[in-house]
Amino acid sequence: MRTIDPSNWLRREIYELFSGCDHPFYSVSLELDVTNLHRYTHENGLSFYYSLSYLVTEAMESVEAMRIRIRDGRLVVTDALIPSCTDILPGSDCFVIVTLPRGDDMAAFCQKARALALTQKSLFDPGMEVRDDLIYFSCLPWFTLTGFVTERNLDVDDCIPRVTWGKYQRRGDSLILNLTVEVNHRTVDGIHLGRFYEALQARINSL
Repeated sequence: MRTIDPSNWLRREIYELFSGCDHPFYSVSLELDVTNLHRYTHENGLSFYYSLSYLVTEAMESVEAMRIRIRDGRLVVTDALIPSCTDILPGSDCFVIVTLPRGDDMAAFCQKARALALTQKSLFDPGMEVRDDLIYFSCLPWFTLTGFVTERNLDVDDCIPRVTWGKYQRRGDSLILNLTVEVNHRTVDGIHLGRFYEALQARINSL
């Protein structure tokens, strides 16, 4: 982790501009080609949901702006991000929130996350959910998602990205998925989301 000196930061004026907003958050919808991911997870018996959460986390970590957090008025850059995923329980309408480090192996992450979802005794782990180096994930697989705004306690220092997607659609020979990302404009601009999108699509394409 390192600290950013605002006086020498190229984004200082942008940061100050959006620091004056009562609601500095915005959300975008990105169109992903998940054909390779769908094939890869099917061939390897992996969860599509947890695999995509893993890849999103990895891609966000590659963009420094996505790792910036505001702590007690200080700007810090975290070393890594931790996925925090909702997962619906079998035979139930209820879900749990599964939070664990990404690690270096997607298959191992999928297995650990699913096992934790099935054994976790509470809605979430209080020790993990107080962290700010998280990414919040959710999935609504019953319909196509074109936009999403998450619930939150209004805290203008909240820099945790919210990522949500719905049902993928077939387009010719491809599977297309709309993924929404909600971020804090104090730390993340459109160019950073563009870099994240390119990094994520490249990771999917390489499977």
